[in-house]
Amino acid sequence: MKQTITQKILAKHCGKKAVVSGEFIWAGLDFTLGNDITAPIAIDEFEKSGFTKVFNKEKIALIPDHFTPAKDIKSAQQAKRLREFAAKHKIRHYYEVGRMGIEHALLPQLGLVGPGDLIIGSDSHTCTYGALGAFSTGVGSTDLAAGWITGHVWLRVPETIKFVYKGKLPKWVGGKDFILYTIGDIGVEGARYNAMEFAGEAIRKLPMDDRFAMCNMAIEAGGKSGIVEPDEVTLEYVISHQMPGSGKKINVEYLKEKFSDLRSDKDAVYTQIKEYDVSKWEPAVALPHLPSNVKPVSKVGKVRVDQVVIGSCTNGRISDLRISAKILKGNKVDPRVRLIVIPATQEIYLQAMKEGLLEVFVKAGGVVSTPTCGPCLGGHMGILADGEACLATTNRNFMGRMGDKNSFVFLSSPAVAAASAITGYITHPEEVIKKGARF
Repeated sequence: MKQTITQKILAKHCGKKAVVSGEFIWAGLDFTLGNDITAPIAIDEFEKSGFTKVFNKEKIALIPDHFTPAKDIKSAQQAKRLREFAAKHKIRHYYEVGRMGIEHALLPQLGLVGPGDLIIGSDSHTCTYGALGAFSTGVGSTDLAAGWITGHVWLRVPETIKFVYKGKLPKWVGGKDFILYTIGDIGVEGARYNAMEFAGEAIRKLPMDDRFAMCNMAIEAGGKSGIVEPDEVTLEYVISHQMPGSGKKINVEYLKEKFSDLRSDKDAVYTQIKEYDVSKWEPAVALPHLPSNVKPVSKVGKVRVDQVVIGSCTNGRISDLRISAKILKGNKVDPRVRLIVIPATQEIYLQAMKEGLLEVFVKAGGVVSTPTCGPCLGGHMGILADGEACLATTNRNFMGRMGDKNSFVFLSSPAVAAASAITGYITHPEEVIKKGARF
């Protein structure tokens, strides 16, 4: 039976040679995660069940990243719940403030998730890890608790939509633009409960950070997961992101052999195959109040912004900070704009410091935060007031997402965000370059 990469991964994890879309399976888990919003509920359910031992203390991550550093007493209690549960069960992968990062950037960085894995997390953007060639999906807190007890997840094998990206990559266009245009095309329910398989020559040219951004936003199209077949780019990433202190030596030849099995068969069945010519694209912007309300930046018009946020689990990685700093260097943030930059992990923060990127942001008139989800979900570190507009590199722009219900959130790549912070309105990066940005 011809199988997609998603079907192959799921078949392996439920002990079958093949699975079919629509089939319900009981699949073994390679890794699970929860954060300071969702994990306390899972902990409550775990403890109410009467079980006293987690299935594997090495396969659980607890990461307080949403309301941390704690913004109030309630958020401090949430984080405390994680801390105590991790200590009680000797969970190795608990990352406190000072060592933590935004979960979907931290886990790949630490080498805790990889190609061929089956991962669940009580956060909808768990689909991020599909960029490595994993089946990774968000679940409810009770499903996470069940995973901690059994080491398995019960799920329906999704159908797959294949998205093929062709053509030469235009200047300033990357993974964030790919996924915004895709969601703009199919809508926020266009891939409902489907695996979104991203393929084509343009995908193969994308670095890992851009692939993470694409898979991260699969959920914004209703997708069950996003996935990219692992290749040489993936191999290089996996080799360079081995779990610190693991003492394991990576067998490159074994990985290459493993990757050869993580391919969709030539005649695999898809519900749809969508093709795009990226050479015709320019940077994209999602307008309020849906990620599908997408326009090329040149068609947005002169929209003023009060705040720009560069960061999140979508675009808070080092390459995102580098391109932002490249545009901001030698320029000043518009005095009416608040620029908030959030490196996604401590390691990224340190690397940005070593490269002088943080100095660029501060000298330009921006502020740099400790790693946190913060403003993305309207938590803290950048809440919007009535009538304010924010351009963010985050993944959602629903009504009231970042604060007041009468505020407005626009989504873009880091390049557009940085350029817009300088001009004070949504701007194509090239417009800033022509006016003398220093490169």
